[in-house]
Amino acid sequence: MGRISCFPAFSNSTMIQLFNVSKQFGQNMALADVNLRIRQGEFVFITGPSGAGKTTLLRLIFGAQRPSDGSILISNINLSRIRRDKLDLMRRRIGFVFQDFKLLSGKTAFQNVALALEVIGERPSVIRKKTRQILRAVGLNGKETLYPPELSGGEQQRIAIARAIINEPIILLADEPTGSLDPDITKEIMLLFRTINLRGTTVVFATHSRELLRDTEQRTVLIKGGCVVQETAPTLDAQP
Repeated sequence: MGRISCFPAFSNSTMIQLFNVSKQFGQNMALADVNLRIRQGEFVFITGPSGAGKTTLLRLIFGAQRPSDGSILISNINLSRIRRDKLDLMRRRIGFVFQDFKLLSGKTAFQNVALALEVIGERPSVIRKKTRQILRAVGLNGKETLYPPELSGGEQQRIAIARAIINEPIILLADEPTGSLDPDITKEIMLLFRTINLRGTTVVFATHSRELLRDTEQRTVLIKGGCVVQETAPTLDAQP
């Protein structure tokens, strides 16, 4: 499938840039003076204890919140300086996967995924074709008519991932997506994320799981108390 993007095309470029970004909620400083660069096609783990600021960081990159200070650029576009309608268009090319799935229990697997295309006004014939293709790609062929309560946790997360990637995002954000899954299902979901990344999507994956980070070849950014305190570079083989 071809890609139509509102983003400039870059080769081996910086996809996400944060310059001295801080985010404050009342008296609570969720993020403090964060500087971060993530290259196009990179897979980056954001880690740290609960409450460290991982979710806030992802929501800022997604454009769901604005920083209190600093700037966030996606493909050199400053999120704080574009019109609301342009920001909405940009967010369509950024997928977001949550720990608690956020599926509609009264809709089937097919309907949950198709909704992402319906809200942007896609044609019904295209919706049917793309939804079937993406459900097959995430290993849910034959489960289209089942409702979330009829599916396992791993299957529900696959629906959530399918919904997040059906618009062919250039960035996929994941907020503790394996936090409620058992180890075997976690391995399957991680393989799916890596496959998506190998196809060119930049993946930013927040987790506090030491198991996921053990022996990883991917770059890891450690956040504590809202600050980036450590970064580990990827191995040569893991770089895009």
